[in-house]
Amino acid sequence: MKVVVVGASHGGHEAAHEALTRYPDAQVTVYEAGDFVSFMSCGMELFLEDKVTNRDDVRNFKPADLEKFGGKVLTQHEVTGIDTDAKKVTVKNWATGEVLEDSYDKLILSSGVMPATIPVPGADLDNVYLMRGRDWATKIYDKLHDDAVSSVVVVGTGYIGIEAAEVFAKAGKQVTVIDLIDRPLGNYLDAELAEKVRVELEKNGVNLHLGHTVAAFEGDGTLAKVKDDAGQVFDADLAIVAAGVKPNTKYLQGTIDLDQRGWIKTDPYLRTSAEDVYAIGDAILPLFAPAGQPAPIALASTARREARYVIETMTMDKPARSFAGVNGSSALPVFDYNLATTGVNANNAAKMNLEIASSLYEATIRPEFVKEGNPEISVKLIFNPKTHAILGGQVLSKAEVTAHANTIALAIKGKMTLEDLAEADFFFQPGYDRQWSVLNLAAQTALGQIPSV
Repeated sequence: MKVVVVGASHGGHEAAHEALTRYPDAQVTVYEAGDFVSFMSCGMELFLEDKVTNRDDVRNFKPADLEKFGGKVLTQHEVTGIDTDAKKVTVKNWATGEVLEDSYDKLILSSGVMPATIPVPGADLDNVYLMRGRDWATKIYDKLHDDAVSSVVVVGTGYIGIEAAEVFAKAGKQVTVIDLIDRPLGNYLDAELAEKVRVELEKNGVNLHLGHTVAAFEGDGTLAKVKDDAGQVFDADLAIVAAGVKPNTKYLQGTIDLDQRGWIKTDPYLRTSAEDVYAIGDAILPLFAPAGQPAPIALASTARREARYVIETMTMDKPARSFAGVNGSSALPVFDYNLATTGVNANNAAKMNLEIASSLYEATIRPEFVKEGNPEISVKLIFNPKTHAILGGQVLSKAEVTAHANTIALAIKGKMTLEDLAEADFFFQPGYDRQWSVLNLAAQTALGQIPSV
């Protein structure tokens, strides 16, 4: 069996590794358009802050990791077209200019996404940067350590934008964040928890200019100022645009079915419109399990789960099970806070027309008599108001509590209700937790009970 994988990031790596180890006789080739395999963008903050063993170590894998199993990894090789009838791909070798063809029995598309740009005047000025991939990370690292850069404007309050704001604020730069949304991390956190993040950002010198969009980047060849939609102008030696992503699927047009925004269409088995062609990773809309609907979930963990499923089932005419979907679980540090979220929240529920209810529980992590290392924790639960099925959750604390989101994710997958979680059997030791775990107490609060702490 000859397997060709397009793209060497999380999904491509997982697909190749699974194919090589599950099917020892398989011939597996990974084509990667870039010259570096394979930068881990979710480790960019650690990369920028020199909190890694080596800057070249911030990667998913090295080619040798697959080559030892007999795989081939070809960098600077971009797949530019597919002949689904002949089962061939056309590949451009950017190092030599050569164009070649390769055949496949199974083709796995993991070409991912590209950072979205803002279509406003001045977007092509020098020092207007994007924040994705190793090349941009290296450029941003240089600016972070450039004394000539004193004012930075970040466009976007998602994870990437907040990471950029924190890194430059810690470096002593004047940082302004602009976004149309009215609260930081508003796509991930409900208002109560987002408000705590807002206070934390502003306490650390980050200026949040929300409810506005960028109208123009201004400067004579090089960025000098950023203007918003109300005409307000901000000094800027550097702008970092973290305004979302778009699927990297132009090369598939007319060959593989795409939706109106360019996302690859897949069936419940992650098969595309072409026979023996599968798609995984950020360029598809996987099943968002808590909502029962497809949604864009650009996470490394999602891509790896999809890849594992595809390799397990691609030799079956009709798989026994469809892809189970994902919860979209993620986590992020913001200065002294640690936050994690999983499943449905107020923002995505509104977009998907889901009927939800929610409850917020706040207390100290441990019994009140514990005087040190006992910060507050906020736990937000989202649930079905009729069945009490748990649909999502968010946790926030200055302690390391992000693993609680994994427990909530398991509760979602196990179709647990508030009643189940309210009595779930967790350990108790006052140095770690309360007699009722904070998750027990959050569920009891959601049920309208007065918890016995």
